[in-house]
Amino acid sequence: MESKSNNNTSKARILIVDDEESILEVMKMRLELLGYEVETKLEPEKALEFIKEGKEIDLLLTDQKMAGMSGQDLMEACLEVDPALQVIIFTAYGTIEQAVEAVKAGAFSYVTKPVDHQDLAHKVEKALEKRALLKRVADLENIVKCQFEFTDMIGNSPQIKAVFKQIVQVAPTDSTITIYGESGTGKELVARAIHFHSRRCKGAFVAVNCAAIPETLLEDELFGHVRGAYTSAATSKDGLFRRADRGTLFLDEVGEMSEAMQAKLLRVIETGEVKPLGSDRIFKVDVRLVVATKRDLRTMVDQGKFREDLYYRIHVVPITLAPLRERPDDILVLMQHFFKKCGEKMGRSINRIEGDVIERFLTYRWPGNVRELQNVVEYLVATSTNDTITDSMLDTTALAQEDSGKRIVPLREAKDEFIKKYLEDLFRRTRGNVSQAAKVAGYYRADFYKLFQKYGINPKAYKIKGKTIEADKIA
Repeated sequence: MESKSNNNTSKARILIVDDEESILEVMKMRLELLGYEVETKLEPEKALEFIKEGKEIDLLLTDQKMAGMSGQDLMEACLEVDPALQVIIFTAYGTIEQAVEAVKAGAFSYVTKPVDHQDLAHKVEKALEKRALLKRVADLENIVKCQFEFTDMIGNSPQIKAVFKQIVQVAPTDSTITIYGESGTGKELVARAIHFHSRRCKGAFVAVNCAAIPETLLEDELFGHVRGAYTSAATSKDGLFRRADRGTLFLDEVGEMSEAMQAKLLRVIETGEVKPLGSDRIFKVDVRLVVATKRDLRTMVDQGKFREDLYYRIHVVPITLAPLRERPDDILVLMQHFFKKCGEKMGRSINRIEGDVIERFLTYRWPGNVRELQNVVEYLVATSTNDTITDSMLDTTALAQEDSGKRIVPLREAKDEFIKKYLEDLFRRTRGNVSQAAKVAGYYRADFYKLFQKYGINPKAYKIKGKTIEADKIA
């Protein structure tokens, strides 16, 4: 039995199943000499359980005739768990009919007993080459999927670029992530990007909004239940933790959890175990946790509203999404993206957007952030009667009502708002010309830089004011 192993196959994992221990010992020894990692099982049921536990196996070598489950039955059950698993079946009854039946059912090949070890070594090598090819194809599919997911996040501002950088840095790890941001800033998009750029991207991404589910139902949603756990539990149900096993669980608005649920979540994080309602059985889960909140968890801890031990468990890597009003560089980019996306979705061609529309988009504060911007764009596309978006179309939107019903604010805040609005008006009038704006304001250029940077204003965003976006720019 000549060694044909190479760097690609030397770390391949093989599972051998046979009810004769002496055969297992010989096969294990020969395959280990070729550089493979080998596991053996005397009972096919134990082998299936081993596969279901998530142990990654590249090749299954199994006897056809065994007490209880046959080799072909074992193969079919294992292929349901891992469709890319390669299988070679041993048989002492090596007829062509049995060989064809096994291959049709999914086997890579078969070997007759007594085993010709040189022939087996060749078939093992070829089976592992096929396994490696299938994994490369799957990896390419995941890369394409990952790239698509990342393109859903749009922006050119320093704040959003910093978030992109964090995603790339932390996604390959299994660290728990906490995403902070106001409603509508795209916290779930960040969570999805982290998942699809991680080693877990083949697993499930499961999301739940903790604020949208009553406390009595949230425990059932997360941990599941068995039949009869309560009156209406007619069937058993896997919780979200088990559904996300070997994947990512995204808990949105985790700050809205009750103290009792916080304690139960902490226990799962610490033990990696879940217990369905009404069950005595405990399930091990391998889940990457990403949580999000619009609240300040540190302040909640200080106020006694959030468990400190849970805070330190989930606050491993914090990512903060700035509100849209603090990153005006992104407004125009998002505006163009959503006009194109909504136009394609509705089958409408938007070729021109008036300059006044652009100006109002750039100066509006967007309390609903990116989600609100997308909704406004969708409304404008849906109600358009031609290929042009005009200023009058905004009269029935929140952009026309932003000055109504303002609350009385403290003097310091009112002063800041006045200065910010003054600077915005100044740059709008000077079309983003810093030297001219500084001269009008009576500031030295260097001091003026410090002033508008303090209030988060980017002069470049105002250079396009008064212009019209033509069709080739809506992309």
